[in-house]
Amino acid sequence: MVPSVANPRERDSAGPEPTRLARSNRRDALLDAAAELVAAGDVESVSMEAVAEQAGVSRPLVYKHFANRSELLAALYQRESALLHSELAAQVQAAVTLEEMFRALIHGALRAQASRGSALAALRSAGVRNQSQRKVQLGRDRDTVRYFGAQAAKEFGLGDRRARIAMRVALGAVESVLAQWRLRPTPEYAAALENVYVTLVVGGVERLASGDATGPGGAAGPRC
Repeated sequence: MVPSVANPRERDSAGPEPTRLARSNRRDALLDAAAELVAAGDVESVSMEAVAEQAGVSRPLVYKHFANRSELLAALYQRESALLHSELAAQVQAAVTLEEMFRALIHGALRAQASRGSALAALRSAGVRNQSQRKVQLGRDRDTVRYFGAQAAKEFGLGDRRARIAMRVALGAVESVLAQWRLRPTPEYAAALENVYVTLVVGGVERLASGDATGPGGAAGPRC
């Protein structure tokens, strides 16, 4: 909840801003401060006042960039999720084979879960995602399925439709892997989960390509 403020646009009577930030850096600095607070404790404890104190600026400066706490947290989630997507996309695009792509994806996702997964989960639980952000994420998910599907079709000779179905299932399992890691958040377990996930996914694609994974009577499974 946003604390009551008589006039958030006016400067506090305490005096000038404690710290002068370059205009282009102010918004990022405020989001950095909010990220530190979220990572350090309960997202509910994050307030405009707390962010101002963490960043070393006056409260009106925070209100200059964000209308309220909800807008600030939504902007933080948008930034952090975009950064994570960019990092994972770069790692996947550097891979050559489908197996390397999946290994890059799950390795990066597990590493991100260890470093900032709790903060992103807390922001999601706080309901900061808006409809626009959900649409952006859906678009990213579709692009990821197409990218992996194209590689599966090229490398294993799967038809485009079958390749996309397989990739939706395989990529959808990433969240289950992360949930398993949260039950035992150790580097050793992360490595074990990574190997099991990649083995299952690649083995499943190979079986699809061999024609063994068919529906009743040897026919392909249901069309989507």
